[in-house]
Amino acid sequence: MSKAVKKTPIEMPTVAEDRKITSAAMADPDAQPLTVAQLKAMMPLRTVRGRPKSANRKLLVSVRYSPEVLAYFRSTGEGWQSRMDSVLRQYVQKHSRGS
Repeated sequence: MSKAVKKTPIEMPTVAEDRKITSAAMADPDAQPLTVAQLKAMMPLRTVRGRPKSANRKLLVSVRYSPEVLAYFRSTGEGWQSRMDSVLRQYVQKHSRGS
């Protein structure tokens, strides 16, 4: 059985204390409040997180390759999938009907 945890009650500052804290913060040149323009320019974190969207999106597919082909590309180290994609792109460019 777990022990009950005593929670310390949060004490809010009085109006006078709050004014004193606010005036001290406003006097600090390194901690000035944000301007209206700065607040409007802010974006939610979820919109800027993660990898940037690529202009040429790739599609996720399931393909079966011979063990020799996979062994070769994997033996080339990290980034082997991108190298494999590059080789296939070169093949497509070379064998396209428009070329």
